Amino acid sequence: MEKNRILVVEDEESLLKLESILFTSKGYQVTGVRGGNDALKAIAQDAPDLVVLDLMLPDMDGFEVCRSIKENPATSAIPVVMLTAKKSSRDLEHGRQVGADAYITKPFKSVKVLEVIEGLLGNNSAAGGGAV
Repeated sequence: MEKNRILVVEDEESLLKLESILFTSKGYQVTGVRGGNDALKAIAQDAPDLVVLDLMLPDMDGFEVCRSIKENPATSAIPVVMLTAKKSSRDLEHGRQVGADAYITKPFKSVKVLEVIEGLLGNNSAAGGGAV
């Protein structure tokens, strides 16, 4: 069985490592990048099965990255999970407007993040079969 591939976009090195370890420990193949432009390049080269996306990035914000993913017919079906410290209802609504499939705020619970990812990837057996 082929592993699902996750692209983690996170500018904070410690969180990038933490998320990578978390997803790898659950059998996912993980690639990490630290900026929006690098994310779009990585997606163009080898589209992942899912993107975990921070909003506050050094070169372009996560909203713009998500919009670019969702507006491109070649990548629009890739699920995008926004994982961010931005908690306002305005930010959440903006995430929906640009096409995010899920919006999780930091600090996050690993179990919740994994349930959302497994649900979006159709790996519901690991999430107890429940919908997110």
